[in-house]
Amino acid sequence: THLGGDDFDKKIVDWLAEAFQKKEGIALLQDRQALQRLTEAAEKAKVELSGVQEAKISLPFITADATGPKHIEETLSRAKFEQLAGDLINRCRTPVEQAMKDAKLSSSDIDEIVLVGGSTRIPSIQTLAKDLCGGKSPNQSVNPDEVVAVGAAVQAGVLAGEVKDIVLLDVTPLSLGVETLGGVSTVLISRNTTIPTKKTEVFSTAVDSQPSVEIVVLQGERQFAKDNKILGTFRLDGVPPAPRGVPQIEVTFEIDSNGILNVGAEDKATGKSEKITITNDKGRLTEEQIEKMIKEAEQFADEDKKVKERVDAKNAFDGYIHSMRSATEGSGENKGLSEKMDADEKEKIMDALKDGQSWLDSNPEADAEEIKEKHKEVEGICAPIVSKYYGAGGGGGGGAGGGDEDEEEAHDEL
Repeated sequence: THLGGDDFDKKIVDWLAEAFQKKEGIALLQDRQALQRLTEAAEKAKVELSGVQEAKISLPFITADATGPKHIEETLSRAKFEQLAGDLINRCRTPVEQAMKDAKLSSSDIDEIVLVGGSTRIPSIQTLAKDLCGGKSPNQSVNPDEVVAVGAAVQAGVLAGEVKDIVLLDVTPLSLGVETLGGVSTVLISRNTTIPTKKTEVFSTAVDSQPSVEIVVLQGERQFAKDNKILGTFRLDGVPPAPRGVPQIEVTFEIDSNGILNVGAEDKATGKSEKITITNDKGRLTEEQIEKMIKEAEQFADEDKKVKERVDAKNAFDGYIHSMRSATEGSGENKGLSEKMDADEKEKIMDALKDGQSWLDSNPEADAEEIKEKHKEVEGICAPIVSKYYGAGGGGGGGAGGGDEDEEEAHDEL
């Protein structure tokens, strides 16, 4: 949340400065020396209020004007402080709830609460933690100022092999993937996957004789690339000329224990490969940005789903037209059905495919149901003819190309 003790201090500073300006007509926040004294007094009062109900703030000679020196004498109650910092305290709620949701845990599953950071000594923060975790009181045996250092020491022992009975697991805060046909964000590593981890998927080309593929590495939870964060881009050149969907491009995502992401792409036919390394300081998002992206993904989930269904339907229809055309006309040495069909059958199929492609081109905003209906109409013309040559299983576009082509057509296209 990028929330710390300074944020609470500032609430007190602003309160003191506002009260002083109302009383004396002087803006202390413009005076560096006065601001420094206000900040020191605010921190002292904040610390005191963790143990007492009221804190006295006395700042003699804070400034002066033509009438003489000015002083601050205020009493800040714990209740007033909690009122001033109410929005900051509430900001602590969402990360805890999100962490429990991601871990698929309820408050009854929490064994112990360990507080991190000096500001967790604020009573209202401890009360919030207790409420969120089923009424369990936070562990008071560990100094919250030292708990991060203690954890780092334990992790060092684990990495050095000296600590055997503890396993500390880190996870990816957001999903990682690549952009595929239609601007879709295709996930390879899902959010909250334990690291280190490695995932490989095979993709293919989107057009005939495509000489290269561009790998756009994405981070985020939205369905489309444009709504996610681009971590990096690289290109794999030298893909041998081949029909759409035939080349097999193996993309591998690997995250090591330090959170460094390596992404590689290899053409399985030639062995040619390219890769990119993305470190934690290169384009990674802050915790605040991550939280914002997760909220946006939830907020726009229904809208994204509808658009994704439309893109998937369009890609499926477009792929069917392409594969059926290749099967009917033949491609390279593979003559497909071109030698078996009579001229009338071939013409009937090609006319249907031409009509389908024309409809797609002239209806870019058609919804998923409309696209599926048109797809069904075209397939209804082609399938009976194709089934005569491939038997009962020959209704789909992939069926015209045999088992291996079926598998290739299933790959997402880059």
